[in-house]
Amino acid sequence: MRILIILFSILLIACKGNEGPNVSISIATDLQADLHDGRLLLILHHNDDREPRFAISDEVGSAQVIGIDFENYQNGKDFDFNMEAFGYPKENWKDIPQGDYWVQAYVIKYETFDRADGHSIKMPMDQWEGRQWNRTPGNIFSRPQKVKWDGKNSINIQIDQINPPVKEPEDTEFIKHIKIKSDLLSEFWGRDMFLGVHVLLPRDFEQNKDEYYPLMIYHGHFPSDFEGFRTIPPDEKLEEDYSPRFNIYGYNKIQQQEAYDFYLTWISPDFPKFIVIQIQHANPFYDDSYAVNSENIGPYGDAITYELIPHIEKEFRGIGEGWARFTYGGSTGGWEALAVQVKYPEEYNGCFAACPDPIDFRAYTTVNIYEDDNAYYIKGPFRTTERVGKRNYLGHVSAMLKDMNYKELALGGTKSRSGDQWDIWQAVYSPVGDDGYPMPIWDKYTGEINKEVAAYWKENYDLRYIMERDWTKVGKSLEGKIHIYCGDMDNYYLNNAVYLTEDFLEGTTDPYYRGEVLYGDRAEHCWNGDPELPNYISRLRYNTMYLDKIAKRLKETSPAGFDQRLWVMKR
Repeated sequence: MRILIILFSILLIACKGNEGPNVSISIATDLQADLHDGRLLLILHHNDDREPRFAISDEVGSAQVIGIDFENYQNGKDFDFNMEAFGYPKENWKDIPQGDYWVQAYVIKYETFDRADGHSIKMPMDQWEGRQWNRTPGNIFSRPQKVKWDGKNSINIQIDQINPPVKEPEDTEFIKHIKIKSDLLSEFWGRDMFLGVHVLLPRDFEQNKDEYYPLMIYHGHFPSDFEGFRTIPPDEKLEEDYSPRFNIYGYNKIQQQEAYDFYLTWISPDFPKFIVIQIQHANPFYDDSYAVNSENIGPYGDAITYELIPHIEKEFRGIGEGWARFTYGGSTGGWEALAVQVKYPEEYNGCFAACPDPIDFRAYTTVNIYEDDNAYYIKGPFRTTERVGKRNYLGHVSAMLKDMNYKELALGGTKSRSGDQWDIWQAVYSPVGDDGYPMPIWDKYTGEINKEVAAYWKENYDLRYIMERDWTKVGKSLEGKIHIYCGDMDNYYLNNAVYLTEDFLEGTTDPYYRGEVLYGDRAEHCWNGDPELPNYISRLRYNTMYLDKIAKRLKETSPAGFDQRLWVMKR
């Protein structure tokens, strides 16, 4: 018996030594009132170059994050953080190296949505910041504090900071800001839901009230204001910054100069007159809805096409017909530009899709969701290899696909709530699961692909497949309208889906698609079709670079009475 007692005591000591750090997180009294449900993040960063909440990324230098969900928070109660929860980049807290870290706790608040489909789900609500969890107004967090991490010491953190409300932009002579309640989206989400839009008006808009204009829809991520338009020269005292993405100094000054140059072009007497809009359609899942109808996101395609766009055309003298609407954008915006053209073929007269998100799911970045069994691993009889996720123009890999998804798993859990890329694709494309959340295309931890979900994706959102399936019905409506541009070294391998789509388009007959697909040699993500200029310049010129192609299309399709020089109709 004495031996058993001694052995049991040794076991208790050993177990106690492996329990890990005791992390206690308190909430300041004045921040407890509206805290109910959410996700609590514990973030450790290895240096103080930025706050830990801004240092989580796909790259190898990412901060460490561990996340847990909570419900029904009780005022005055501290969180005893569960260190056994899933983490990224280190999955297990025990593998975090000892050393000095800056630690921060952060709460992403959830709200309950009672949707029209009968499901009740808990999600973060966009507060007009563009569904950016680390900036969402009302989310609360602690100040970063330096700790010596040894896997054993206790850590006490107080959350006493709150993100402030967004300051909305003011109207100017050329730029107006509109926000409308969408009846379609409000019915779906069970609460008032709004769409916003930044409108760029042509010169002399108020002086020429008998002019009506074509509408250019510039799709992209959530813009805080109209991007790339500036009525004053670059700031003389601007401190030039370094852009690691483009490896150049002074990119902020280049952006200001390009925005000012666009203004000078916009007001010049020879420049065509038209309206440009950028849409704000953030939602509980992401900073953007992907502009299509979705079981999980709601009828954003119909809301934008049949509610928002007619409202803008009525308010700002748009022509108001499909032949006078054009779409363009890059990345997410590139996918949207093509998607709305395909799904609403008569409502738009041309799309210019740059570096689009996967438009053929046989190349869902580096995964074929129809034939591959696992998204994370390529398995052979004697060896298994991880699937790559991100590269540079030389092909050097900086992130694996598994790691990119594990980051989202730590940030948002298993309900597509991370607010990041793979979760929004899943939320847009998937059917609703029994729990009311998107059915996973693959197991977020193992990578095993759900073929039933893949089949649903194919029929509803694989743009190449949909065009090929329906070409006899929609081909004539899409003739001359499809233009796609992509770098052949796209960082996320998006060019592979473009290759497959081009194969189909070039084989079309009755009619031949009569559009354009171009590739940039060694060009990375966001290449948009200009072979002469570097990508860091051309990506700032979306509003001008497709004009010659749009002008040609307008000459072919516009009715009599349309001014081909100014692009206006007299009423």
